[in-house]
Amino acid sequence: MGNWFKTTLLLGAMTVLIVWIGNLFGGRQGMVLAFVLAMGMNFFSYWYSDKIVLKMYRAKEVGPQDFPKLYEAVRQLSQSAGLPMPRVYIIPEESPNAFATGRNPEHAVVAVTEGLLRTMNDEEATGVLAHEMAHVKNRDILIGSIAATMAGAIMILATMARWTAFFGGGGQDDEGGGGFGIIGLIVMSILAPIAAMLIQMAISRSREYQADATGARLMGNPEGLADALEKLGAATRRLPLKANPPTAHMFIVNPLSAGNMMSLFSTHPPLKERIARLRGTKTDFSLEKETETEDRGRKEAEAFWNHLSK
Repeated sequence: MGNWFKTTLLLGAMTVLIVWIGNLFGGRQGMVLAFVLAMGMNFFSYWYSDKIVLKMYRAKEVGPQDFPKLYEAVRQLSQSAGLPMPRVYIIPEESPNAFATGRNPEHAVVAVTEGLLRTMNDEEATGVLAHEMAHVKNRDILIGSIAATMAGAIMILATMARWTAFFGGGGQDDEGGGGFGIIGLIVMSILAPIAAMLIQMAISRSREYQADATGARLMGNPEGLADALEKLGAATRRLPLKANPPTAHMFIVNPLSAGNMMSLFSTHPPLKERIARLRGTKTDFSLEKETETEDRGRKEAEAFWNHLSK
């Protein structure tokens, strides 16, 4: 029930945000039109958000005749997890990474980059696939896909608001005082992207730790995944993926470069901490201090989100 409740909250937040923006643009009439639009977007997000993400990264579906070792590894992991066989996709990117998407286990997709297949040995690649199958098993993928669609919509609306404010737009309902004019549009254009980032951070970080643990159990050995995370961390720093920031939380490791402004709002826990948990070791004092500094605000958001889900 936890993830279904989170999904409901996401869809509700999206509806409220769009209705609020409609109020800014057109007062009461804008609110009505925005509400109709929000209902359509919610429906579209539920059914098609996975297809949008796959198309965004030019992912192509493959079968056992194309990548037999990859396909067989996914098949064995799905059997171990008691799940239907997901569709398998390849992303034409050199940077090693992977994600899972789809609205439920019956419509799940596991996608990996060409660079991941070239970088990882068999055990490490299986560890990555086990992590993604864990997201499917834990039913994380629907909320991840909807969060990506919602965040992208928020970014677009924020851009529209900035241009509208620039050209002097902004609805004003004289009867009900519904619109807030240019000031409201400017405020929304600033707050909306921040809201999108906070939502992604709150829902993503605990999911990654849980998926690591579940993936290690599916493999029966945490070393493959731990070794893979080490390689992924080094490779993505050297060759970051050209990723759309609203979808960054879906990947097994943050695909954005360290110099990217969006990486300051990382949706992923520190790799060293994830590796230490998998290997059952403690991080050193300097890492704990660094992690505490990096995570303080995001842990509060995450704790609040998890409290709502209970």
